[in-house]
Amino acid sequence: MTEVYGSIIDEQTRCVHYHSDEDIIAIKFRCCGKYYPCYRCHEDQEDHSIIPWRTDEYDAYAILCGVCRRAHTISEYMDTDRCLKCNSKFNEGCKHHHHIYFG
Repeated sequence: MTEVYGSIIDEQTRCVHYHSDEDIIAIKFRCCGKYYPCYRCHEDQEDHSIIPWRTDEYDAYAILCGVCRRAHTISEYMDTDRCLKCNSKFNEGCKHHHHIYFG
């Protein structure tokens, strides 16, 4: 199973920072290759700056559904509001942070 780092509070990758019913993804950070539920978890545990994924890298599998553990490419994630395998709804509010994760 893919390891998810950070201050996780349940098995569906919710963390102390974001833990609504729809906060069920983890993001693989380009800078370190580790999955974290959010940028704040990354900041809490890493000693390097976040490096966003470039648009030419959107075919990378970098989004993990916390419900079924299916990995999504960044493009797949950007084109949907739910998991492509289990149909669980993703938090649309995450779009407010896309500039942190994706270039």
